[in-house]
Amino acid sequence: MTSPHTSPGGEHELTQITLSALEHHAYCPRQCGLILLEDAFTDDAATIRGTHLHQRVDTPGNKGRGTIRTLHALPVWHDDYGLTGICDTVELHHDGRILPIEHKSGRYIPGGPADIQAAAQALCLQSMFQRPVPEAAIFSAADRRRHLITIDDTLRSRVLHTAHAVRTLLDSGTLPAPAADTRCRRCSMATHCMPQALADTRRYQQALTALHTPDHQDNPA
Repeated sequence: MTSPHTSPGGEHELTQITLSALEHHAYCPRQCGLILLEDAFTDDAATIRGTHLHQRVDTPGNKGRGTIRTLHALPVWHDDYGLTGICDTVELHHDGRILPIEHKSGRYIPGGPADIQAAAQALCLQSMFQRPVPEAAIFSAADRRRHLITIDDTLRSRVLHTAHAVRTLLDSGTLPAPAADTRCRRCSMATHCMPQALADTRRYQQALTALHTPDHQDNPA
């Protein structure tokens, strides 16, 4: 299966999409747009915890532990899919197994945006090493454990369609509408996003009020 934006080997080169952008878009398209289109990013307690966590694992290098070689801050890419980024940790096992491990400070949500980011890492490694990478792991600091995910066709399709959605966002240059749901409570971008969202809400309410005024009712369009 190829990216819906264009096919590998086609005439047009794919816009490179970062693996982190995939996760941002999967969580909230508007959040992704604020970061990519307006170069906006705001730290909160969760993002600061995440930064500290990544500082411990994102020092480039490799280590040996028994029969496992561990690589940190490994740059990865997939030319055919137009993906690029950095893996927090990659384990190279003695039996040839390759396991990317994405580190998160919060709790793991099965099927959530982190799955797409980790799966994209696996697809990049598979292309680079020319070897199957059937699994990826997400280490949750809150859960204090790894969560293994299987890179099946469904998850692979989610990666490619999310990458296509990010490219479409970049091509349009237009911010998606605010989510205005429970995601906003956990979003570090809320203070940057919500003023516009609140203004849109006020205009909407004013328009509704105008529609129900006596003058408007007496003068139908």
